[in-house]
Amino acid sequence: MTEAPDMNVRVEIAREASQELVDAFARLLPQLSSTAKPLDHEAVERMLTHDANTVLLARTQAGIVGTLALAMLPLPSGLRARVEDVVVDTAARGQGVAGLLIEEALRIAHEAGARTVDLTSRPDRGPANRLYERLGFRARESTVYRLPLEGRNAGPTPS
Repeated sequence: MTEAPDMNVRVEIAREASQELVDAFARLLPQLSSTAKPLDHEAVERMLTHDANTVLLARTQAGIVGTLALAMLPLPSGLRARVEDVVVDTAARGQGVAGLLIEEALRIAHEAGARTVDLTSRPDRGPANRLYERLGFRARESTVYRLPLEGRNAGPTPS
């Protein structure tokens, strides 16, 4: 657990799909993405109990003000870690909350033996991108491909 006593922010691993956490995701995810769908209790439980996931929470006396998902996968090339869905409530931004979340994710990944930690961020997220660079992340020469599976048939793609 990471703590910042001067800001009264505590970072911890989410262990239970409480109503507080479901409500926090309902409030925070729309601040991350306009296409994010609400998570119900079952979806949060599934996310928390999946072996590859560690969900971190940033908490103040007011409640949950930020979240981060860390996925770690053992691959043929070694254990890889990926930071996803970093979101801090608008009212808590600029106070170091995202940095605390990421530092804790990096600590967990390092202790697990991950070779690298990746994350992606849209170019229009200037403050977030500057934070990632300050923390040591570097942009890679890479092409990211995405195929939306919603509405796609499960059968083979015609050639």
